[in-house]
Amino acid sequence: MKDGFIKVAAGTPDIRVADCEYNRAEITALIDKAHAAGVRILALPELCITGYTCQDLFFQQALLDGALNALREITEHTAGSDMLISVGCPLRFRGELYNCAVVLKDGKILGVVPKKFLPNYNEFYEKRHFTAAPEGQFDIELFGESVPFGLGLLFECRTMPELVFAAELCEDVWTMDPPSVSHAKAGATVIANCSASDETTGKAGYRETLIAGQSARLVCAYIYANAGEGESTQDLVFGGHDIIAENGNILAESERFKNGMITADIDLYRLKNERRRMTTCQPGAETEDYDYMDFTLNKTELTLKRYVDPAPFVPSNEKERTARCEEILTIQAMGLKKRLAHTGAKSAVVGISGGLDSTLALLVTARAFDMLGIPRENILSVTMPCFGTTDRTYNNAVTLTKKLGATLKEVNIRKAVSTHFEDIGHDPAIHDVTYENSQARYRTLILMDLANKTNGMVIGTGDMSELALGWATYNGDHMSMYGVNASVPKTLVRHLVRYYADTCGDKALADVLNDVLDTPVSPELLPPEDGKISQKTEDLVGPYELHDFFLYYILRYGYHPAKIYRLAKIAFAGVYEDKVIYKWLNTFYRRFFAQQFKRSCLPDGPKVGSVAVSPRGDLRMPSDAARRIWMDEVEKLDPEEGR
Repeated sequence: MKDGFIKVAAGTPDIRVADCEYNRAEITALIDKAHAAGVRILALPELCITGYTCQDLFFQQALLDGALNALREITEHTAGSDMLISVGCPLRFRGELYNCAVVLKDGKILGVVPKKFLPNYNEFYEKRHFTAAPEGQFDIELFGESVPFGLGLLFECRTMPELVFAAELCEDVWTMDPPSVSHAKAGATVIANCSASDETTGKAGYRETLIAGQSARLVCAYIYANAGEGESTQDLVFGGHDIIAENGNILAESERFKNGMITADIDLYRLKNERRRMTTCQPGAETEDYDYMDFTLNKTELTLKRYVDPAPFVPSNEKERTARCEEILTIQAMGLKKRLAHTGAKSAVVGISGGLDSTLALLVTARAFDMLGIPRENILSVTMPCFGTTDRTYNNAVTLTKKLGATLKEVNIRKAVSTHFEDIGHDPAIHDVTYENSQARYRTLILMDLANKTNGMVIGTGDMSELALGWATYNGDHMSMYGVNASVPKTLVRHLVRYYADTCGDKALADVLNDVLDTPVSPELLPPEDGKISQKTEDLVGPYELHDFFLYYILRYGYHPAKIYRLAKIAFAGVYEDKVIYKWLNTFYRRFFAQQFKRSCLPDGPKVGSVAVSPRGDLRMPSDAARRIWMDEVEKLDPEEGR
C-alpha cells in the first residue's frame, strides 16, 4: 500500500446454475488464489453463489436456503485473508427478495448492497423475481448478527484513508443515473460492479467504453466482475468479460469466454490528487444519505506489476501517435494563426539553428501561413552562425529554409559578439556563462529588430522541457513574441518532426529533417571540436526522456520525489542504473525550483497537452519558493538500496 498503490482483482469462478455447494467451493478457491496473489480487493460476479440464470428457481425455498448456507461458509472462509470481497447473492429481507452484493472482510459481513435498477426488457426479467433496492439504510439479520443493508453504504479503510469502497450491480452502471455517481459524490474512490452481462455481437466494445468512461467521469477505480460460461444456459451465453479501469484507462481486461481472474495495481494517490485538482469534482459533497463502515487492511509494500510508461507524453501506439502528432501540429499552427491575424502581422521571424526546436517552430510557422493564405516567402528564416556553429547544423538550417519556401537571411554574429566582449571587458578565451549567453542574447536582439523592420513577429522556439529546467538564456532564447513550442516536451518534439518527415511527401525535405533528428541536441555556444558539436545538452543537464518523465508526474499528479523515483526505476529498468536516475532527479528538482523566475515571464504560447508551465495557466508557482521539502526527501533516497 506504499505510495497509494493497492492490488485489486475481478474474478469469474466456474459455477453450475443452482448448485450452491459447487459454487461455494469454486468461489472460495478463487478467494484463496486472490489472497496468494496479494490482492486486497476482490470483486465477484452478480448472483454467483446461485447463478444468475436460475429463473423461477429463485421462487424455491431450497435454492435460497442453499445460497444462505453457502454465503455463511464463504464468509467464514475469508477469515484471515486481509481482503475486502464483494460477492453476488440473493437475500430475503422483509418478505422480499433482493439481488445483492455482499461485502466481506476477515470472516465478517460488513454490509449488503441491493441492486437498484432491475432490467425487465429483452432477455432480462428480473422484476419477476427481485425487488428493487428500497430508499434508506436498514439492518438485516444474517447469521445471528445485525448487518447494514441499503444503497447508501460506503466502506472506509482506516489504514489507508484514500480507499473508500462502494458496490453496485450490473444494470446499475448501464442506466442514466448509476448509483456509482452518488457513491463517488459521497467519497468513493473504488467501485465494484457485480455483473451478469451476457454476450451479444458488439456488446464487449460497448462494455469497455462504458466502464472506462464511468471511471473517468467519477475519477475513480472501477472493478467490473462479470459472469462466465457456467451461466450459459438455454438462450444466453456469458463470456466472463472482466474489466479493471482507473480514471478512463483500462488497466486489465480478461480474455472473453474464459473464466479466471485479472488483477491490477491501482493508484489511489493519483485519483485523490486528480480529484483535488479538478474543482468541478467535489467528492464528499453529498454524504447525508450514506453510512460509513470502517475496515482495516494491513500495510504492506506492493511489488508493482503495473505498467509504467517511460514516455508519458508520447503515445506508444503508432496509430494513436500519428493522430496525436497531426493534432498537436494543428493546435500549434492554429494558435499562431490567431495571433498573426489579431496583430495584422504579415511576416514572421524565426531563428533557425538546424536543431530540433527551431526546425519544429519553422514547420509550424509554415503551416500557419498556409492557413492564412500568406506566402511562405514572408517567413524570414534567420541563421546566425557564431563560435559554436557547425557545418552540419548550418547546412541543415539553409536547406530546410529553402525546401519550405521561406526567405533565408544569414547574419554572422562573430564580429558583433567579439565587439560586445570588448565592450563589457570579457576575455573570449573564457568560455563561461557570459561567453555563452552573450551569443544567445545578441541573436534575440537581431530577431526582434528584424521583426520590427518587417512588421513581423518573432516566433519562439524553446520547448517545455527546456523551460522546466530553465535551460534558456534569460532575455535571450527565453524571449519571443509567441512561443509555439512552449508546451511541447522534448520527447514529443522529436516525434512531431519525425511525423512531418514521414508525411511531407518530399524526399529532400524528409532527408534534412531526419538528419536534424540524428544531430545531438546542443545550443552550439562553445567552439566545435574537429568540426563536430562539442556541447551536448543531455551530457550537461541529463537525458530529456528522464526529465520529461519527472516533469509529467510532478505537474500532472503532484507525486512526491520518492514515488517518482520508484516509478522511474520501473519504467527505465535496463536502460538507466538507479544511481543515474537518482542523479538526474536531484538535478531536476534543483533546477525546477531555481528557474521558476524564467517561467514567470514567458511569452504566450499554445497549450497542447495536459501539462504546461505557463504562469497564466497550469503552473501558478511563486518564483521564490523554497525547495527544501522536496530536496530533503530526494536526499533520503538511497540509489543503491533499490527501494
